[in-house]
Amino acid sequence: MSLALSARPHGHTSAPGRFGQLLRRLLRLGLVGLGGLIVLAGVLIAPLPGPMGLPVAAVGLMIILRNSYKARKAFVRLRRAHPKTLHPFRRLLRRKPEVAPVVWQMMLRTERLIVPRGYRVAVRSRRLFRRRRRASTIVA
Repeated sequence: MSLALSARPHGHTSAPGRFGQLLRRLLRLGLVGLGGLIVLAGVLIAPLPGPMGLPVAAVGLMIILRNSYKARKAFVRLRRAHPKTLHPFRRLLRRKPEVAPVVWQMMLRTERLIVPRGYRVAVRSRRLFRRRRRASTIVA
């Protein structure tokens, strides 16, 4: 059988193909709804003690952005308007997200906003860790 005879006309899909498309759309819609519920849970958890509301809301936003074209388009517009603020979310949306560096960067930013310069612990602990690591690699 030649390739020309087995090819379907453009725009023609069989019944199983249409069912698959419908199933994929319903799955995406369900995932967007689940992401919305997770964002809502993060917003409700945010006033409680501890920093758990923001990461939960970020996970919900990631699910929404991966499955909604309109949300992704709005996110691109926001990203262009506020690049420094939304850069960590971009790093988390990659195929292989860099979770630990993003968490560390957000900790440093939060500490810089809240804690006075003389009382900051994260920067000093990072410098101490680097000195110890350098000293251990020189000895070995």
